[in-house]
Amino acid sequence: MDNSVSAAAAAHSFGSADAHLSPDLRTPLRPDAFALSEEEKIAGIAEHFHEIMQLLGLDLNDDSLKGTPRRVAKMYVQEWFRGLDPKHRPEVKLFDNRYGYGQMLVEKDITVFSCCEHHFVPIMGKAHVAYLPGEHVVGLSKLNRVVQYYARRPQVQERLTRQIAEELKHSLQTENVAVLIEADHLCVMSRGVNDTSSSTLTAEYGGLFKEDSTLRAEFLRLLGK
Repeated sequence: MDNSVSAAAAAHSFGSADAHLSPDLRTPLRPDAFALSEEEKIAGIAEHFHEIMQLLGLDLNDDSLKGTPRRVAKMYVQEWFRGLDPKHRPEVKLFDNRYGYGQMLVEKDITVFSCCEHHFVPIMGKAHVAYLPGEHVVGLSKLNRVVQYYARRPQVQERLTRQIAEELKHSLQTENVAVLIEADHLCVMSRGVNDTSSSTLTAEYGGLFKEDSTLRAEFLRLLGK
């Protein structure tokens, strides 16, 4: 297949996967973001990271260092930034709410591991999500997978919080969604101000969670906030 055709198809695939997000919430990607295969990306990143290590003065003939460029490249493509690839977008399957559960459902302390897009160092923390079931409910693990899909990209926490909320609204077919993320940023802890005691909290409320302060307070109470 012609590279330009495959690149266009890949870009369309990503656009379709995140089409429900407003343009300002979509992760910034070039149209040719998926023109290269996974292995081609790993090879290219390894080559460039080899050069970075050379410029730092490291001896890449050392047994401990010689495999590092490819290890880093595989980590970026297959782990840290796997959420950039729409093939990893979780399929959120809904089930009939046969038992008539109508109270708030909260999934708390979901592990967040992301990466600051300004300095490419980790963001680590917890996400708490809630929704009000209607005619349908969702398998609990899918809530975790949605969080992880959007976290595994270069991110800012504000956009990550809203991406998760919008994805849940879209997938669960309800506006009644709440998302709260509390995280530590290594760009704050390990450089700059070197502050190891502060953390960052962001929240997004939709539907009744936004309109009803009592419901919002109950959500926070269940989280111990």
